[in-house]
Amino acid sequence: MVTLSKIYTRSGDAGETALGNGVRVAKDDLRVEAYGSVDEVNATIGVARLHASGDMDTSLARIQNDLFDLGADLCRPQMDKDADAEYPPLRTTQAQVDRLETEIDAMNAGLSTLKSFILPGGSPLAAHLHIARTVSRRAERLAVALARAEAVNPTVIRYLNRLSDWCFVAARVANDNGKADVLWVPGANRT
Repeated sequence: MVTLSKIYTRSGDAGETALGNGVRVAKDDLRVEAYGSVDEVNATIGVARLHASGDMDTSLARIQNDLFDLGADLCRPQMDKDADAEYPPLRTTQAQVDRLETEIDAMNAGLSTLKSFILPGGSPLAAHLHIARTVSRRAERLAVALARAEAVNPTVIRYLNRLSDWCFVAARVANDNGKADVLWVPGANRT
């Protein structure tokens, strides 16, 4: 488990950081960029929670915990000797992806079919969920790029892909079940 008695260590002052396996890499390493973006998604969800209550807040809290798991997964490169590690690496599981899909289906069941793209906005909760959605997409793109360069748990990419969908549908729910969605009007301002 993590023990933090001192927050600054000065060990990163030269532009390097340690991965979960102790290997030091540059702070702009693609792996660090990927799990750093996951941390940003988590922070945006934290802001969204300021406007959430009930089941929505409960789901967002669970997602925040999942994102810490996912960040830990990305922070620890996959290696053959993982099973022998003193602390077995935490890996994102398909059950976490499945839970997102179940919640997406449940939320989407009460929404009307879209006939236009939605502009990000509406209620404060919806607006923040749209920000979380876009940051989740960036984290997914970085995880995909990382996976092209080295081994990445493929469930990480599936989770981030599903999370952006979850945020989209949840934003519609936060906009009075889609009734207050802000619809895109193609070419509305061209004249």
